[in-house]
Parts: sequence; C-alpha cells; structure tokens
Amino acid sequence: MRVARLALWKIVSSHLSRMHRPSASRQMSIAAGLKNSSIFRSQGLIGGKWIDAHDGKTLQVNNPSTGDLIADVPFMGRRETNDAISSAYDALNSWSKLTAAERSKYLRKWYDLIMSHKEELGQLITLEQGKPLKEALGEVSYGASFIEFFAEEAKRVYGDIIPATLADRRLFVLKQPIGVVGAITPWNFPLAMITRKVGPALACGCAVVVKPSELTPLTALAAAELALQAGIPPGVLNVVMGNAPDIGDALLASPQVRKITFTGSTAVGKKLMAGAAGTVKRLSLELGGNAPCIVFDDADLDVAVKGALVAKFRNSGQTCVCANRVIVQDGIYEKFAEAFSKAVQNMQVGDGFTEGVVQGPLINEAVVQKVESFIQDAISKGAKVILGGKRHSLGMTFYEPTVVTDVRSEMLLAREEVFGPVAPLLRFKTEEEAIQIANDTNAGLAAYIFTSNVQRTWRVSEALEYGLVGVNEGIISTEVAPFGGVKQSGLGREGSKYGIDEYLELKYVCLGDMNRK
Repeated sequence: MRVARLALWKIVSSHLSRMHRPSASRQMSIAAGLKNSSIFRSQGLIGGKWIDAHDGKTLQVNNPSTGDLIADVPFMGRRETNDAISSAYDALNSWSKLTAAERSKYLRKWYDLIMSHKEELGQLITLEQGKPLKEALGEVSYGASFIEFFAEEAKRVYGDIIPATLADRRLFVLKQPIGVVGAITPWNFPLAMITRKVGPALACGCAVVVKPSELTPLTALAAAELALQAGIPPGVLNVVMGNAPDIGDALLASPQVRKITFTGSTAVGKKLMAGAAGTVKRLSLELGGNAPCIVFDDADLDVAVKGALVAKFRNSGQTCVCANRVIVQDGIYEKFAEAFSKAVQNMQVGDGFTEGVVQGPLINEAVVQKVESFIQDAISKGAKVILGGKRHSLGMTFYEPTVVTDVRSEMLLAREEVFGPVAPLLRFKTEEEAIQIANDTNAGLAAYIFTSNVQRTWRVSEALEYGLVGVNEGIISTEVAPFGGVKQSGLGREGSKYGIDEYLELKYVCLGDMNRK
C-alpha cells in the first residue's frame, strides 16, 4: 500500500468519533409536524382530486434512517394511471390555449409557494430519502429553480419565418406542445427530478402524469399540492404511484400519451424505449453514469480533493453524476490518496437532521448489498480498502465512507455504477491513457477533470465522450445549462433553453396564393 501508514491509522482511529446515531424520537416528532402541515398529502392526485387506489391497496413509505413508517400511500396501477391520462388529456386543450404569459404566472406562483415552504419540503426529503437536511434544502432551491426558469422561458418559445422559394408563398414554423407527458422519476432527488421535467412541460402547454418512486412519493405529492394551491388547473398535473410495471405499461400503451420522460437506470430506460415503439412516442431518457474524475499531476491538490470529494460523496454517492472512478496521474497519486482519505475520514455520518452530518443512510438494503458485492469483487482482484469498506456501526443502511486504491478497469467498481459512498482510485501515466480509461464505458453522462493547464482543459473536454464536463469543479448542474448524456446514458437534454424543446413539436405552415389582390 503506497499511502502513508501513519496517516491511515489516524484515519481509522478517528473515524468512530464522527458517528451520529439516528434519533428516532426526534424524527417521529418532525414527521408528526409535517403530517399536520398544509402541504402533506398521502393520496394520489387525479383530475385535481386526492384519491386512494381503486382496490384500497396501500404502500408503506419508510424512513431509511430508522426504518419507521412515515405514511401509507395508495398502491396504484393500470386503472388509476388510465384515469390520470384521461384527466390530463381533458385538461390539455384549455391549458395549451392559455397564453404563455398566463402559464408563466401560474408557474411563478408555484415557484413562490415552493420557496415559502422550503423548510417543510427539505424536512420531508430528509425524512423519506435520508440525505442531510442541508443537502435537502439545497435540493428544494435547485428544484424550484427549474420552475422559475421555465416560467420565464415559457414566454420565449419562438417560431421562424422562412424566406420563400416562390413569390406567391409565405413559409413559417410554429412550435406547439407535444401533448400529454408521462414523467417517471427516481428516489435520489425526489423534488428536483420532477420539477426539471414538469416545469418545461407545463411552460409550453403540456399536461403531465407523474409517477414518482415508490420509495419517495411524499415529496412529489407535496409539490403537487403546492401546484394546486398556485391555481394550476385540475388535470394539468397528476400523480400516481404504486405498481411501477403496471403504471409504466399503461403510460406506454396509451396513444394519448405522446411523450415519456424518465430518469433512472439504463436497464429500465431500454425497456421504455422498446415499449414506446408501439405508439412511436417521443422519449427523453436520463440514465445511468460511470463518471470519471481525472486528476492530473499539475492539478491544485486542494481544489482536486475538494472537488472530487463533493463529486463522489454528495447524497451518499447516490447520484447519476457521482464520480464513479477517480483516475489519478502517477506523479500525484500518493499525495492525492492521502489528502483525499483524510478529507473523507472527516465526513460525519448519521441522521440527516443532526447538525454537521454530511452523509446519511443508503436508500435501502438492496443498495447496501450491491455496494458490498462491488467491494468484495475489488478485493478479490487485488484492490486495497484504505478507509471504510463495511457497514457502519449505526446499523440500518448506513455505510462507511470508503476509499479503495489499486483499482483496475476490469473490476466492477470501475465497470459499473456503484451508487454508494465508495471512491475507487485508479492510476494513469499519460493524458492519452486517461482519456482512454475514461471513455472505456457504455455510459457517457458526466465527467470531471482537475488540471492547471488551460490548453489541456480544452483538449480533454473535447475528447471525453460525455454530455457534461466539470473542469476544476465537482458540482456543475444548474437550471441554465443543458443536462443529459451520450451513448447509453440517455437521450435529450433537461434544463436550459434547450430543455423546453423536448416538449415541443415543430409545425411547418405554407401559405399559398399570396399575390392575389
């Protein structure tokens, strides 16, 4: 092991002092307060009405920190989804005919309500998803920013006038809403992944059926309640949850649904692509990643450590843009590994409501088992765990922040998305080798590079086969820039002026006989 032994024993011995045990009583008190708030809902939303499943079946939503039951929500399926589609289709005509300025006002009101309930929404995210409250509050602001941005962008959906090829003709292009949208969202950002889709859809006149993750539906329902309070008409936004395959099949089968937008795994994205063929739907897919984080010899060590830390461990490593492979040049490898490990050992793990905690639990047991299998695979092939590498003493689904050295490209840690708090460190010698290692994957969502060489930033950014590249920065997502991947990381872009085009159809109109007097 090349990392200094002295540094390692300090890391291990001090790690136990940074634990914060979940306080079940405190979280139960917070949950009780949220249930009495004006935004808390635990039923589906169809046509502006809060309803249960037709057969009365329910689904438990649990707190990943404690395992406690937060609420029961309806376990909906095909029938409820078809009702939601019909509701959206009925609302589409009147909503799409409002002026852009009118739709903009509704969205702006929704944004204002989200921000005025920022604390409650943040608490709800932490309660059902587990991320630290500071991160959850950041997600509320980030999620709300898409509603604000697209409230403004609604008024900038411009068409075109085309110079005619014949004197008696006039040619122009219209942009019109695509229609009813099915939005399927994940559990890792239970608010932002909804607003990033619903914001542009509503802005240009579409109606939406949202299917949030069964693990984190309460944030989605709270956001929908605030949409109703903002005056967004019944049926324009609907929420169903429960039987994911049945809900997905209903959205795919319906000819009234003209677009599917999905954030989640590549495997499910491929199934949606196949299913959408039957009715030839438009698709936006934001799928899995395998983000490289390349640290060159000439990088500022402090900047690289700070950037890699946040790129890897934000949301306990459970984001599609997390640094999945930290690829470090030979000349700085030891120094980086030691400094990075020291930074990781200072991370406080525990209940997301505790001050100072920066890593909460993983979302469920299946994710923990996946992380464990990846670690075992790496160890069996010669990798060395220099920090963490096991379940946290806090129990439940807490996992120790982990650093693994001597990782090679054939290991699962380097081939697949770990989606947990594990940082694999790989070596490289030349810039060309770094690019080859980084691009040797089917994924192509986000990549990060750390260097002080301006010319290198351009060369490497252009050579990386990824939709997003961060240079000397570990958090790069923003509502004003396009978010999306290449290769098997997806189709289309979300956010920015480009994001609204995903929900618009182009229509060419030719006016003839225009010379008649």
